[in-house]
Amino acid sequence: MSFSASSRSQSAFYIMLGGSLVLTLALGIRHGFGLFLTPMSDEFGWGRETFALAIALQNLVWGLTQPLTGALADRIGARKVVLAGGLFYAAGLVTMAMANSGTTLALSAGVLIGLALSGTSFTIILGAIGRAVPVEKRSMAMGIASAAGSFGQFIMLPGTLLLITQMGWAGALTVLGILSLLIVPLALMLKEPSSPSCLGEEQSDLYQRQWTLH
Repeated sequence: MSFSASSRSQSAFYIMLGGSLVLTLALGIRHGFGLFLTPMSDEFGWGRETFALAIALQNLVWGLTQPLTGALADRIGARKVVLAGGLFYAAGLVTMAMANSGTTLALSAGVLIGLALSGTSFTIILGAIGRAVPVEKRSMAMGIASAAGSFGQFIMLPGTLLLITQMGWAGALTVLGILSLLIVPLALMLKEPSSPSCLGEEQSDLYQRQWTLH
């Protein structure tokens, strides 16, 4: 029983760690998209509305699909949803790097990355953490993950600007696309343990004590 409770506690920790890193990457990369407006618009002669439409479409797709990805995560597990989200993210960024029309930009930055964010942001990650962590530690664990997302937005902005300065906007997007593939192995950390209700009362109490000691 002790081994089972300890294993469950360790699994919850890995879910929190992996989820936090996914949020750092997903939200951090997204936060730098505004930096691409000027270089892309200048190169292709787009007005600001072309880029703004793609980002608006991204937000729309992200918002509309979150209930669907949330339901899918409940059905097949957060790990598979986040893994798919990481692949969509990489595909969207690489396609965006090759964009030479407003349509391609809308497809990549709008649709693909909108779907990616739906599968790699708070709805999925906090849901997985909430199911894995005992009630008395749930708020703290979710707070840590949320802070990781905010940290990603802070740290990735100067990094993205440096990439654009050194490699140009297309090169920067390609590097970010490769970086987003790190979400795929991180998704493997989100294997959720069996429900606490499936444990005996003694196991459940021991599991909660394990987290209290952490």
